[in-house]
Amino acid sequence: MTDNDFSRLELSLPACRSNYRYFRSLLKPTTKLLVLVKANAYGHGGVEVASLLQNEGADYLAVALPVEGVELRRNGISLPILVLTAGTDFFPEIIDNRLEPGIPNLYTLQALCEELDRRGVKDYPVHIKLDTGMHRLGFMPSELEQLESFLKDHDQVKVKSTYSHLCVAEDPQEDEFTLGQIELFQKMAGELTAFLGYRPMWHILNSAGIERFSQYQFDMVRLGIGIYGVSALPGVKLAPMASLKVKVLQVKTLSDDRDTVGYGRHGKVAPGGTVTATIPVGYADGLDRHLGCGAASFEVNGHRAPTIGNICMDMCMLDVTGIDVKVGDTVTIFGDNPDVCELASILGTIPYEILTSIPRRIERVIIRK
Repeated sequence: MTDNDFSRLELSLPACRSNYRYFRSLLKPTTKLLVLVKANAYGHGGVEVASLLQNEGADYLAVALPVEGVELRRNGISLPILVLTAGTDFFPEIIDNRLEPGIPNLYTLQALCEELDRRGVKDYPVHIKLDTGMHRLGFMPSELEQLESFLKDHDQVKVKSTYSHLCVAEDPQEDEFTLGQIELFQKMAGELTAFLGYRPMWHILNSAGIERFSQYQFDMVRLGIGIYGVSALPGVKLAPMASLKVKVLQVKTLSDDRDTVGYGRHGKVAPGGTVTATIPVGYADGLDRHLGCGAASFEVNGHRAPTIGNICMDMCMLDVTGIDVKVGDTVTIFGDNPDVCELASILGTIPYEILTSIPRRIERVIIRK
């Protein structure tokens, strides 16, 4: 018996393809599509997802950290890879693996040019990050002149793109702010482009931006949570790429209403008796404890079964009273029913947090048809 017999995160190639084509349909044929595979592809499996996207024709990939890009290169990914948080400590690894660093400040650029100069490298591709209102990373408008002055005297790098990040593109109530970000980006990118004398790619749209502000797609867009099946539009139902499924380990019939289920005795047995099913997924697998004690329900044999008692580290229990369930039956934690947005709503969080909480001990299995 393998781990796959107990729990698996199924990655649907048809779902990925469907979501990819939906977002592609919102773009001009000439617009490049970059897909985010950082944080282990939002918990889906970085190498697995990058391989799918490479086959599907994505133009670019992006990761957060150099180590993520190195892992992709070691596993045969040849697409251009933007490292969004390059830092200054891993430039040798970045250069050796043909990764393209995002540059948010002059200090980082200076350190990179020093390493490139030691190697005798010129025109290395970099991506200049502009701060248009997120105020996390990036050059402020007042810093452009200093950036341009440095670039004028250093031919070790060539600007492949300039980009910024929208912080509230999904919220119609904040559209004035979003449009202000885009306007500032156009101004800053325009100034930098005029100085360079050539046109680097411009990109500012994230997944929500692609859906809501496609008129500002410029040269490239960055597709993140959308490729994994989450839309910013209430009327759009994307296909969930990931489905977390587990097998029932044991079924118990509890007839004494003085009995309880789980740690803390928070699971109460009903007066008429309760049937429970134990499944091998717990908070160490990303199943938040706040989903226990009936807060969430999962699908088994066409029915929804609520949690009963506290969620344990590696297991939890479901109330399957009235449902025909046996050992080995499949339980869907999230996928089509319930979807990850439902669980996020229960927890008062966002789908990103749930997806990125699924650890590597849960095997990723590609579903091709």
